[in-house]
Amino acid sequence: MLEGTHVKVVPLDAAAHAGALYAGSREPELWRYLFNGPYTHQAEFREWLEGREKSEDPLFFTILDAASGAPAGYCSLMRIEPAHRVIEVGNILYLPCLQRTVGATEAMYLLARYVFEKLEYRRFEWKCDALNAPSRRAALRLGFAFEGIFRQHMIVKEKNRDTAWYSMLDTEWQDRKRAFELWLGAANFDAEGRQKTPLSSI
Repeated sequence: MLEGTHVKVVPLDAAAHAGALYAGSREPELWRYLFNGPYTHQAEFREWLEGREKSEDPLFFTILDAASGAPAGYCSLMRIEPAHRVIEVGNILYLPCLQRTVGATEAMYLLARYVFEKLEYRRFEWKCDALNAPSRRAALRLGFAFEGIFRQHMIVKEKNRDTAWYSMLDTEWQDRKRAFELWLGAANFDAEGRQKTPLSSI
């Protein structure tokens, strides 16, 4: 369990998490750039989650709201290469209740800290469809460096996918960590919970 102030990142538990994740992900647009979905039946979605629960690569986590314990999304660590100490974050599904919240950023901070400080990996990767502008903005905001476009990299849902590659290195982590922690600190938010300084500025 990776525990923060706003969210907890825990191993995926299909039995416990499927209902809330399904109920919160009925908007088809949420699935536009993911490899799977959308789902029209909860049983089908739960069956898919049960398969992911058993997987070691990708290794799936549920993001829980820290206050309520309710599932607010999921993500995975994937393409895990211990020999080279390289790992990727992917399969990110944020329910609307998590999107554009402090918890959304904190979840990625918790994973990055785990990757660099606990696993002691050298390279943390973020990849997305080159057309996925929100994901590309998020990568830069979170401190990943853009590395280029892999053209005609995949066929996803019967469509071509050019893939945008981003990375964060262990040599960069301490600076990124300081930025995350300054942004997440209570002093960076006013009484209404609005940020004073954007993470990208820090």
